[in-house]
Amino acid sequence: MKLLTYNIRHGGVGRAEPIAEVVARASPDIVILQEATVPAVVSELGRRLSMQADCGARQSLGFLSRIPIARYAWHHPRISRHAFLEVQPEGTEFRIFGLHLSAVHSAWTEHRRTMELGALLRAIAAHQHGFHVLAGDFNTLAPGEYLDVGKLPARLRALVWLSGGRIRWRTIRRVLDAGYVDAFRSLHPDAPGSTFPVWDPHIRLDYLFVPNAWRASVLSSEVITSGPVREASDHLPLLTELAVR
Repeated sequence: MKLLTYNIRHGGVGRAEPIAEVVARASPDIVILQEATVPAVVSELGRRLSMQADCGARQSLGFLSRIPIARYAWHHPRISRHAFLEVQPEGTEFRIFGLHLSAVHSAWTEHRRTMELGALLRAIAAHQHGFHVLAGDFNTLAPGEYLDVGKLPARLRALVWLSGGRIRWRTIRRVLDAGYVDAFRSLHPDAPGSTFPVWDPHIRLDYLFVPNAWRASVLSSEVITSGPVREASDHLPLLTELAVR
C-alpha cells in the first residue's frame, strides 16, 4: 500500500490541477491531506484523480483514496487545538492516523506541539488495534536535525530570538519514545529528506511513523520532487510504501 502525505497550502485554492498532477505521478493508494480546508477543492481533486475524497474543513485534514475505505472519522481530543483523522481501508485492521500540528518555530510553539501531540497519542491509543501509522505535517524537526535560523523570515527569526535563541525539539522525540519509528529516517539515515519550503527545501516537517513492531513493513519512503511541485504547494509530499495484509 502506497501512502502519500501532502500539505496542499491554504486549501489548495486555484491549484487543483498541479496538485492533482503531482499526486497522479506518485500514484498512491491513499493520500492524507493537510490544510485541506476547502471541500470543493478536495472534491475536485477526487474527480480529477478518480479517487474517493473527503475533508473535515475545520480540522484541516482530508483524504483521497483509490481503494475502498471501510470507515473514516475525525477525532478531536478535548485539550488539543487540532483534531486527527482516522482512515481504515476495507478488508484490513490497518489504520492511518493523519495529523497536522501547530506551526511556527519557537520554544513556545514547540512546547504547545508537545502537549498537543500527547493528547493526540492518548486518543489514538483508544482507536488503534494493531498495525497503524501516524502521517502528516508535524511542523517540527526530528532530534539531531538542524534548523538554519538565518533562512527563516524576519518575523520568525525574531520569535526564535525572543524565546531564548534555542529550540529544544521535543515533539518528534515524544513520538519515538512512544514506540514509533520514523519511516523515512529508518531507510535513509543520512539523507536530508527536506520537504519545506518547496523553492528551497531545507527543513523536514512531513513524516510517517510506524510502531516499532512493524518497522519491517516499511518497504520504501521518498520525498516526491517530480512534476509541478513548485506550482502545487509550499511543501513537498512524502510517499511511503508499506506491506499491509
